[in-house]
Amino acid sequence: MVRSFLIRVLLLPFSLLYGIVVAIRNFLYKNNFLNSIQFSIPVISVGNLTVGGAGKSPHVEYLIQTLDPYLDVTTLSRGYKRKTKGFMEVLPQHTAQIAGDEPVQFKRKFPKIGVYVDESRVFGIPRIITQRPGTQVVILDDAFQHLSVKPGLNILLTEYDRPFTRDWLLPSGRLREWRAAYKRADIIIISKCPFDLTEEERQAMIEEVSPLPDQKIYFSYYEYGAPYDLFSGQRIQLQEDHDVLLVSGIARTDYLMQYLEEKVGDIKVLEFEDHHDYTPLDVSQIEVHFKTMTPGKTIVLTTEKDAIRLQGHRDFLRKKDISVYALPVKVTFHGEDKDLFDQEIKSFLMQFEA
Repeated sequence: MVRSFLIRVLLLPFSLLYGIVVAIRNFLYKNNFLNSIQFSIPVISVGNLTVGGAGKSPHVEYLIQTLDPYLDVTTLSRGYKRKTKGFMEVLPQHTAQIAGDEPVQFKRKFPKIGVYVDESRVFGIPRIITQRPGTQVVILDDAFQHLSVKPGLNILLTEYDRPFTRDWLLPSGRLREWRAAYKRADIIIISKCPFDLTEEERQAMIEEVSPLPDQKIYFSYYEYGAPYDLFSGQRIQLQEDHDVLLVSGIARTDYLMQYLEEKVGDIKVLEFEDHHDYTPLDVSQIEVHFKTMTPGKTIVLTTEKDAIRLQGHRDFLRKKDISVYALPVKVTFHGEDKDLFDQEIKSFLMQFEA
C-alpha cells in the first residue's frame, strides 16, 4: 500500500502534464474552437472515465438486446488492438486480429445487427448510414472521450468498488481525463454492484458521485450463465467439486473471482493484460498449468472476450485434449432501475428529432 502510494506521488508530475493537455483539448471543444458533429440519426455513446474494467461491453449488449427486437441497431467501435486500419464491417468469421475482440463478440452473439469498426467515429457514422441506410440507432462503444461526435445520449459507467471519484489521472491512476468530465454524461451507471446492494449503500454512492440535477443514475450488476465449451458449445453447470484454471485477459478479475469462489473448489488464475493477443507460448502455459491440477475435475474457464482471442488456437487445444469453457455474462439492474433505464432509452428515441 505504501509502495503504491509512493509510486503515485512520483508519477504525479506526469499526471499533471497529461491533465493539462486533456484540459486544453476539452476547452477547445467546449468553446467551439474544435467542432463536435451531431448526426441525423440517434447516437448512444457508452463509455467511462477510466481505462478498462467498467463493463462497457456487457452494457452495450444490454442495449442491443433491448433495442434489436424493434429497431435496426448498429454498433461502432474502434476495434482496439486489431491489426487492420480504417472503416470495416465486422463479419462473424472475422478474428480479433482483424476486427478486435469485442466487435467480433457482438457480431457473433447478435448476427442480425450491423457491427462496424473505425478509429474515427466522426467518419465512421456517415459511412454506416451510406452502407446500411436502414440503420435506426448507432451505439458507440467506448466513445466518452471521442468529442468530435456529439451523441444524442451519453452514458457513463463507473465501478461500484472503484468509482472515478476515488481515482487519479494517468499514469499515476486510471483516469483518462479530469473527474469533472462526468458532467458531460446524461446517464451514469454504477456497474458491478453487490448483488445485495442496500438502500444505504446506494444513497452513499449517489452522494459521492453527486450527479447534476438533470443526470440520471442507475445501479447494475452481473449475472453469469452456464459456461459453454469454446468449440462444441456444450454447456456445463459449475459445481463445488470443480477446480478451475481461470485464463483471463481482462482489466480486472475481482468481480468474477467473487462469483467463482462461491461456486467452485480451488481456483488457479493465469492472468494477462487486457485485450491480450494470445500466442502459442501463452497457450502452452495453459497446458502446463492445466496438467498440474487435479485430473478429471479441472476445467479451463475464460471470459467470452478472451474466448474470441483463444479460438485461433483451436487445433493445439484439441490436440492436447483441453476443453476451454467461456463464461457468459449479462447486465441486470437493481430494483426499479431496469424499468426506469429502459424508459429513459425509449423516451430518448421517441423524442429524437433529426
